[in-house]
Amino acid sequence: MQDNAASLGLTVRLYDELTRAILAGEIQPGEKLSEPAIAAQHGASRAPVREAIRRLQERGLVTYVANQGVRVSQPTGAEFLALLDVREALEGMAARLAASNMAEADVAALEQLVAGHRGEIERNPLGAYLQEEPDTDFHIRIARGSGNLILSKLLCDDFYPRLRLCRRLHRTVPGRGREAWKEHLRITDAIVQRDGELAEILMRRHIRSAKVALQTALAAAAESQRPQRRGAARSAQLAKVSEE
Repeated sequence: MQDNAASLGLTVRLYDELTRAILAGEIQPGEKLSEPAIAAQHGASRAPVREAIRRLQERGLVTYVANQGVRVSQPTGAEFLALLDVREALEGMAARLAASNMAEADVAALEQLVAGHRGEIERNPLGAYLQEEPDTDFHIRIARGSGNLILSKLLCDDFYPRLRLCRRLHRTVPGRGREAWKEHLRITDAIVQRDGELAEILMRRHIRSAKVALQTALAAAAESQRPQRRGAARSAQLAKVSEE
């Protein structure tokens, strides 16, 4: 029993460490995960490493590639947009439930948290508005405050890590951070007023705005790459002519 408990504890520690490294960019998207290397680095056997990687795969952070092994996922813009569709429904529900179920002390803490983000926005008005730590993340606070353990686990443990990986690969448009913060203020006000219907509407609108911003950023990125692709095609054509 003690051996099983120790193995489980090691698996959790390995999973947490690998998740942190992936989301921090220390292990890059597309990079291969080597079981022997990870086991040697952490002084572990292959079994808990394999289990930790399996959990990462379940959460979409790594992908098995035939004949290549396990690599860190490289979510596309289309996959990010699909995640936001799901996020709209789940977080809308979480906001509605939080308006009814969140403890008064947690509501006050949420107000303080969002007010405290003002300084970050004023220092960098055109920057992104990303809360990297769970204790300072607006959305995690609301998910936990929903009072629904299944919804909270689904969002905090399974959904948000994958979303953070997408954010790392697909940045949004300049100035979106300030608008997102203002939307957080309005959602918080609805929760303070215990207006679940309004909180859900505002949260859904907030996620849809994020989706529009992402679509704008993806379109701009695609447009900027067109001249490069044309240039590459032209160079290839000239090279072919010169060989003839």
